[in-house]
Amino acid sequence: MSERDAILIVDDQADFARGLARLIEREFPDIECLIAGGGEEALQILDATPVPLMLTDLRMPGLSGQELLDQAFALLPQLSVIMITGYGSIETAVDALKGGAYDFLTKPVDRESLIRAVSKAMERARLLDENRRLKKLVEQNTNSKTLLQGESTAMKRLRESVAAVAASDYTVLVTGESGTGKELVARTIHTQSKRSDGPLLTVNCPAIPDQLLESELFGHVKGAFTGADRDRKGLFASANGGTLLLDEIGDISMDIQTKLLRVLQEQEVRPVGTSNSIQVNVRIIASTNQDLEAKMRAGTFREDLFYRLNVLAIRVPQLAKRTEDIAHLAHHFLSETCREMRIPPKEIAPEVLAHLASRPWPGNVRELQNFMRRLAVFAQDETVSLSLARLADSRADTNADQDLPPYKLAKATVVDDFTRTYIRQLLTATQGNISHAARASGLERVSLQKILKRLDIDADQFRKS
Repeated sequence: MSERDAILIVDDQADFARGLARLIEREFPDIECLIAGGGEEALQILDATPVPLMLTDLRMPGLSGQELLDQAFALLPQLSVIMITGYGSIETAVDALKGGAYDFLTKPVDRESLIRAVSKAMERARLLDENRRLKKLVEQNTNSKTLLQGESTAMKRLRESVAAVAASDYTVLVTGESGTGKELVARTIHTQSKRSDGPLLTVNCPAIPDQLLESELFGHVKGAFTGADRDRKGLFASANGGTLLLDEIGDISMDIQTKLLRVLQEQEVRPVGTSNSIQVNVRIIASTNQDLEAKMRAGTFREDLFYRLNVLAIRVPQLAKRTEDIAHLAHHFLSETCREMRIPPKEIAPEVLAHLASRPWPGNVRELQNFMRRLAVFAQDETVSLSLARLADSRADTNADQDLPPYKLAKATVVDDFTRTYIRQLLTATQGNISHAARASGLERVSLQKILKRLDIDADQFRKS
């Protein structure tokens, strides 16, 4: 049963409730009416069945309609409520609406008023549900989340795998080269899972020294070690009810591996400095760019831990395996950078896309994103040209020392430095007068203005007040 095809009617008069249900189901064949004889029974139904709409009497034995309203919103904040009462005073109606009720009806309930109120409330529920869905999509597709976009076969398979894994609650091992988007995959799994309302915490394992990583993961009590001046919850306890991403799991020591294995087996953690254990309910997603099976053979990664982590596995494809997505990603990253820099959007010449598709990407999607940022910064025209792409490509100079920039890029930098110095001296001498500066330099006025725009020089700064 979905949120859209069931509503709850709450009234201590059973005949009245059944009469409302018949009216509603006759007018709305797709809706099933659930009936509760009081507030306590209603809360039990709401806890088990997240309906979008509740019609409730205001005056009932036990929990009143207003008390039910408050507790129902605690369970379902987006619930729409229509209050019904035989005491139709303005004060009562105002109090109910102030308490969060969507609408108000009086007994005896007029059929047309009932149908109109139910229709409007269900439409509101549909809009709220659509807003939640769109918000979730926006959260999944903003900024670097475009890393999961693409129409290549590899990306379609990846999205299918992510959706399938998200529907379960098993431990996941995400593997792939650096820059492919492993952390994004982990975040998407969490967002699409039933734990999406819970926390998602990430720990970069190699960034924390061994002696601190245990405390970071499992917590510690006051006095456990020098500097432990208070109790501290670890990431496992903080992520309770949600997901914990262990990023680059292949870099943790054998000692931490042993303690992590115990947590996965027992679903409990023992803070540093105590013998007491704490139960936790956390989904583990581990990621790595290393070959854990090779590390097992080398004796640097525990075999039993590997199989605890490798319940479900996802391999994120390298960019070289999805070259048909490069054009789409390049356009997105260029547009994204232009928006961030607050400059007019730029286009990409077709030959540039061909160059990008043929270029190796050892840094994968992250490298492509950084490359497009460089093009956005250095492009002076509305279209990114192939010559600029080659200048920005650090691999263009295959014969020179790797510490030296390509010849053309070095020459362009020197020319720009000379031009900037010359133009500043020219404008100083002519006090910012563009016409005088053009005549003095032998340049056309339009050419001089283009140079000023390209070098971001404001002639007004050289005019004397």
